[in-house]
Amino acid sequence: MTTTEHTVRLARISDQPLDPAAVEAAVTGPHYGAVVVFTGKVRDHDGGQAVSALEYSAHPDAERFLHKICAELAESSGVPVAAVHRVGALTIGDAAIVVAVAAAHRAEAFTACAELVDRIKHDVPIWKRQLFADGLSEWVNACG
Repeated sequence: MTTTEHTVRLARISDQPLDPAAVEAAVTGPHYGAVVVFTGKVRDHDGGQAVSALEYSAHPDAERFLHKICAELAESSGVPVAAVHRVGALTIGDAAIVVAVAAAHRAEAFTACAELVDRIKHDVPIWKRQLFADGLSEWVNACG
């Protein structure tokens, strides 16, 4: 396997609905026996409150940060990765993030996928505003 196979296959911020199959297809290949795809969806509750919708906003350089994190993980783990994060107004059930990682074996793929999702949530400047059913809203992880 060549070094170029362990690369960022997709890293994008999008205002369009996400397609998990396209993200998975970006990393799939004959060398990989395991492909792990994580799809984070908008849920209808948080902290005991009913959530009606979410709005995601991103820093203008968010896609650059996303690509950098994906590249670091691809390099350190030796596996291909893909990630797309949605911005804009989302409703309950919409996909907010899709991440895919391929590896020879499942443990390696699960570990890399979990690490990538955690790093994206922590390090990419994307902010979430939760809209509650009672009409109130709050920004989540908007500081830092």
